Amino acid sequence: MIEKQPRIALLIDADNSPSSKIDVILAELAKLGVVNVRRAYGNWKKDGLKGWENVLHEYAIRPIQQFDYTKGKNATDMGLVIDALDLLYSDSPDAFGIVSSDSDFTPLVMHLRAKGAQVFGFGAQKTPMPFVNACSRFLFLEHLGGAGAAAETDEGEKAARGKPASGRKPRNGKKAEPAAAPATVDIELDAAPSRFDTAALKQDARLVTLLRNAVESAAGEDGWSPLGSVGQQIGNQASFDPRNYGYRKLIDLIEATQLFDMDRRGTQFVLRDKRQAKAAARG
Repeated sequence: MIEKQPRIALLIDADNSPSSKIDVILAELAKLGVVNVRRAYGNWKKDGLKGWENVLHEYAIRPIQQFDYTKGKNATDMGLVIDALDLLYSDSPDAFGIVSSDSDFTPLVMHLRAKGAQVFGFGAQKTPMPFVNACSRFLFLEHLGGAGAAAETDEGEKAARGKPASGRKPRNGKKAEPAAAPATVDIELDAAPSRFDTAALKQDARLVTLLRNAVESAAGEDGWSPLGSVGQQIGNQASFDPRNYGYRKLIDLIEATQLFDMDRRGTQFVLRDKRQAKAAARG
C-alpha cells in the first residue's frame, strides 16, 4: 500500500520572486510531499513578469491575475492571503510553500502555523527576519540551485528592466533607453555568498545559542546528544536550514563551529558542548 504523502499548497508572489528558481523550489518541496496546488499571483499585464509567463505551463502553475487598483500599490499580497486562508479552511493542506521576500506575509504565516500547518518560505537574502523566523523553515534562494545558478535571471526579466540581455548591445546599435520601471518586478539575486567560516559562525550569537540549546535539550543521561534529536530540537525552536550558512548538512555546520565534541556510535553521530567536557575535567 502506498503511503499517503503530505499535501502542499505552493503560493508564489510573482511580483517579488525570480522565475529562474522555480525548478529548485519545486524540487525542494518534493522532498517533503506532493505539491498539488500551484498558484502564482501578479499583474500579468506587466512586462516585469514576462519571465514567469514562460514557465507557468512547464511547471503546471496556475496564474492568478491581480490588477493594481491604485497607482503605486498592488493587490497581489491581498489576493495571495485570501487564497491561503480559503485553502486552509476548505482543503486543509498539510503545509504551505510561500515564495516571496515581502515581510507583509508574516501575520499570514503565523496564522497558518497556529492552525497546525507547516510553512516553508523561499526568498532573497534581503528578506526581513520577522518573515524568515515565522516560517517552519526558510531557504534563501541564493543558496539553491548551485553556486553558478544563484546569479541567474531570465533574459526577459533583464530586458524588462531596460537592460540588454547577457550584456549584449541592442540590435539597432543605439543605446538602450531605460524602460519605465513597473511598480513591482522580479527580484534579481546577488551571487551566492561563500560558506561561513568558523570565526563567522562563532560570531553569530543567534546560531550559537540555537545550537547549544538544542544540544542541551537532546542530551541523554551520559551527556551526549544524538544528531537526529538535535536536528529535531532545532526544527522545533526556529526556522533553520544549514544551507543558509553554506553547508549542505547539519553535521557539517556543527563541525565547522568547533564548539562541540563529536563521536560516532554505530550508525549515528553524537555530540556534546565542549564547555561541558572542560567543566567535567576541572571537577
